[in-house]
Amino acid sequence: MTAHPWLNALKVYAHPRVVGMLFLGFSAGLPLLLVLGTLSFWLSEAGIARATIGHLSWVGLAYGLKFLWSPLVDRLPLPFLTARLGRRRAWLLFSQVCIAAALLGMANTDPVLNLMHTVYFALAVAFASATQDIALDAYRIEAVEIEKQGAMAATYQAGYRIAMITAGAGALWIAASVDPSEASYDFHPWQVAYTVMAALMGVGILTTLIIREPVRHISHETSEREAHAREQFAANGVSGSLLNATAWFYSAVLSPFIDFIQRYKWQALLMLALIAVYRISDVVMGVMSNPFYQEMGFTKDEVATVSKVYGVIMTILGAGLGGLLTLRLGVMRTLFLGAVLSAATNLLFVWLAGRGHDVGALVFTVSADNLSAGIASSAFVAYLSSLVNQAYSATQYALFTSVMLLLPKFIAGFSGEFVDAYGWASFFTGTALIGVPVLLLVWLVSRGQRSGVRAQEER
Repeated sequence: MTAHPWLNALKVYAHPRVVGMLFLGFSAGLPLLLVLGTLSFWLSEAGIARATIGHLSWVGLAYGLKFLWSPLVDRLPLPFLTARLGRRRAWLLFSQVCIAAALLGMANTDPVLNLMHTVYFALAVAFASATQDIALDAYRIEAVEIEKQGAMAATYQAGYRIAMITAGAGALWIAASVDPSEASYDFHPWQVAYTVMAALMGVGILTTLIIREPVRHISHETSEREAHAREQFAANGVSGSLLNATAWFYSAVLSPFIDFIQRYKWQALLMLALIAVYRISDVVMGVMSNPFYQEMGFTKDEVATVSKVYGVIMTILGAGLGGLLTLRLGVMRTLFLGAVLSAATNLLFVWLAGRGHDVGALVFTVSADNLSAGIASSAFVAYLSSLVNQAYSATQYALFTSVMLLLPKFIAGFSGEFVDAYGWASFFTGTALIGVPVLLLVWLVSRGQRSGVRAQEER
């Protein structure tokens, strides 16, 4: 008797590399909140000024700048490790060990006594985490054939979200469980929480040691293009080590950008502008969400339960709904809907600010906000994936995700000062308004794509 096609399709989730992506996704998702949301709660409880907390969110700029060193991760071998593990696994292991060590550094540094040391360790976590993301994207693209990429992405997202619950709710719960009093600041609970988080990086380290290095597939066009460039350099008198270095720089650093510009021409700038601002409402608002909850009188347990658990579950549901809408309505229409919802749901925080300590209002606000964020994220990932040339997938994807975070993270650094000057209601209203230009950009990019399709049909 032949198995049902859907049952056969489910077997892809038993593929060893698909299973491994669940644990690698956990390793990727764990550090993010530990240097952003959870850290801001810790600093707020420690009495650090809101303006300083806002400035410290700039450590997240590492995720926005990762395209600068992504060519190194893509092509540069690491001494000792690469020869034994392969290029992808070597960079994964190196970055994971660095994350664990830097988290231990944060765990043993009280920001009240030495804030700069906390900042240095947080920066180290952010840079190592961004490096892990680069290596992991490259591994995911190369590890399995195209038809299994959907399953890889699904298990990655599941692991990533579990890690966000762990780093958000888990860290707060651990801190709360050993905190003798919620009324006053105590460093020890945070020390315990961050030590446990450092130990959990062992999940990713063990997985990296178990998985196999993927086989790289370089297209004929890419090889031909790089060989032609090398010949041109040699014809112009470049030789020896300088020739090797120049050819490497061209193939690793310049080619991904040249390819993107050649494919999309002037529309590339419009696309990059959309990528740069699409998540601006959520990112700017997100930096101040935990200090906002703390000032409204919500306890760590309440924030953990509602925001870090229920909110993440709603994000997963939103992502599933976003995938369905993308299938039925198309990427650009769902992208537009996600932008509208992301901006509009920020206004619910204005209402929550007027309600004060109201757990029911918090549940409703967080549910709506995270559901809209899930829809927007699903559409946005689909859009970014459609732009990538698989010959340069790691570097181009790093470029897109860096552009996505750079401007929002920079603006978010001033969020604490804005709240001090104008209050919570004006801040949340402002985060909704800065999402309005995104709608215009989505419309312009969509119009440009339709024009391009018509031009190809006429030819």
